[in-house]
Amino acid sequence: MKRGRPNKRANIKNAILDVLGRANTPMTTSALSRIMNEELKINASWNTIQKYVGELVETSQIKPMPLPHSKKTGQTGLVVYTLNK
Repeated sequence: MKRGRPNKRANIKNAILDVLGRANTPMTTSALSRIMNEELKINASWNTIQKYVGELVETSQIKPMPLPHSKKTGQTGLVVYTLNK
């Protein structure tokens, strides 16, 4: 059994999975950051959230969905994330 408090990485990854599990729509990194700061009181920057989202994508727990760019044809715009089912 592990001793002490859980590390910040585990807390943030679990919070990301929790927020995406409750959401009905795919979310951007900034939306994840805002919800985690407001509702869960987890103070993490956008860069930190992006880093852990990237790790969750690599382990196939969440799925990125790049959207087409709104003004430039043929390029990708925002990337939204959902749980991988």
